[in-house]
Amino acid sequence: MQPRDRVLLGVLMLDAVVLAVVELLYLPLAFDGYLLPNLDGLPLPLMPILAAVSTPWLVAAAGRISPRLAVASAPLLAWIVTVAWFGMFGPGGDMLLTSDWRSLLLFGAGALPSAIVLGRVLATTLGPTT
Repeated sequence: MQPRDRVLLGVLMLDAVVLAVVELLYLPLAFDGYLLPNLDGLPLPLMPILAAVSTPWLVAAAGRISPRLAVASAPLLAWIVTVAWFGMFGPGGDMLLTSDWRSLLLFGAGALPSAIVLGRVLATTLGPTT
């Protein structure tokens, strides 16, 4: 890899970390009257949607840099480690992963589409076997 590609991969991994932290911080967003109108605390699962769009895009961008597994999966691994670490041991010892369906939805929406994109990147490098 060229130095420019290494810098770009580092930026993609940094983006994955920042997005994971933002998604964790706004995961408990709900219509509770504080930030959004009051609808009896109805949860707003906006962050899993953001994870489902942004994380596969980062994996696809890393796959365009190099189709090797270590390079293409780096943003996904950075995202998973960040969500797990900051979710369990957040700032000030707070646990940012809520103990309801939104945490599972965040993991699933971020990891599953990214794994599919990663599989597509790896499959295009193998090519047809003869």
